[in-house]
Amino acid sequence: MSPLPRLEGIAPDTATVGPGGHLLVGGCDVVDVALRYGTPIYLYDEATIRARARAFREAVGGYPARAAVQYAAKAYCAPWLLRVMAEEGMGLDVVSGGELQVAAGVDFPRERISFHGNNKTGEELELALRERVGRVVIDNLDEIDRLATQAAERGTRQAVLLRVNPAVAARTHEHLQTGAADSKFGLSLSSDDAATGVGMIAERSSLDFRGLHFHIGSQIGEIEPYREALDRAFRFARGLRDRGLPLRELSPGGGYRVRYLPSDTPVDTVAMAHEVAKMVVEIAERHGFAGAVPDLSIEPGRALVASAGLAVYRVGSVKAVPGGRTYVAVDGGMADNIRPTAYGAEYTAVLANRMTHAAEATFAIAGRYCESGDILIREVRLPRPRPGDLVAIPASGAYHLAMASNYNLAPRPAVVVVADGVARLVRRRETYADLVATEV
Repeated sequence: MSPLPRLEGIAPDTATVGPGGHLLVGGCDVVDVALRYGTPIYLYDEATIRARARAFREAVGGYPARAAVQYAAKAYCAPWLLRVMAEEGMGLDVVSGGELQVAAGVDFPRERISFHGNNKTGEELELALRERVGRVVIDNLDEIDRLATQAAERGTRQAVLLRVNPAVAARTHEHLQTGAADSKFGLSLSSDDAATGVGMIAERSSLDFRGLHFHIGSQIGEIEPYREALDRAFRFARGLRDRGLPLRELSPGGGYRVRYLPSDTPVDTVAMAHEVAKMVVEIAERHGFAGAVPDLSIEPGRALVASAGLAVYRVGSVKAVPGGRTYVAVDGGMADNIRPTAYGAEYTAVLANRMTHAAEATFAIAGRYCESGDILIREVRLPRPRPGDLVAIPASGAYHLAMASNYNLAPRPAVVVVADGVARLVRRRETYADLVATEV
């Protein structure tokens, strides 16, 4: 078997080429898996996920106070995956009642769950209290009264963090910025809003103020935006401490960049997490928190699961447009991966059944949906595809299935987990009957 050096850090850790020229992942032949379960299909390599989880936990292992790694479930939330995260000692960051319900269904340790969201419904807050989640991350002033009232009615005292907006615009796509000054998330540190929020929380006996949370965005490859945001957060915390409100916990979020193309600059996301943890200590001490650094939690999502996932499609047709591109049409597209259409995300691909064939030309990988923008990959060099070939797109583990739809009333794909030569179905393919099951 041969390794895949061109796709190192993009494809699953266990990806190799077998003797027959087929792509292997987790010891399983991708061609055989596609024949057994059909296409499009998403394959997840369990070994890659476990390795990433352990690496992130080790990255913050030397932090002088309690340090936790919470998986950001919005990247992809499924029962099998949350079981793996729980087994690896991870915490969990959920942003909806649905994600919390999945966590509850696998009995994920509730004390390790944080509930985020900029507009949690009353039903979601009730669910969070009923399930006794470890933390609720408050996003706005209105939420304080609602949560405090519901907690008081239940006779409980809920631990909370306040999400603040540090007004730091990380260098990433504007749709992925969450900490810029003009953002729907959090309370501004540049005005009195954050201080007002902490004061309101402190006045509610049913709420236990633990500290601050911020998140500056996704696909961040630089460390400096974290430094700037941490400095502003600790400057604010210093004022809180002077009011008798110690900073017991702090979360600088996640957002570490991953690679999608071989040409992307390599980023050591685990090393970034380690540097952020060190930075917290340094900045805390500079602001007078020596010997009293807060407990820390980081929230990687994409960096944990993106490279573990592989999307596999079957070629239906190949169409050469005179004076234009050659379109390779596959049986999936924007309904299972909206990222290229939504914000120009770029990917690479291989032919899983012809891994040893030399690339002949450049092709466009087109989806099956009735939109001109349904192009998964605009340019990729491949052996000349033929109908029936399998197109495999690596780095498909995050924000594909989580954002999937039934556009054109197409069933969503099946999901298979591979490990140690065994492929197991964890989500069956939807049927046409599923598509109308909720109609009344």
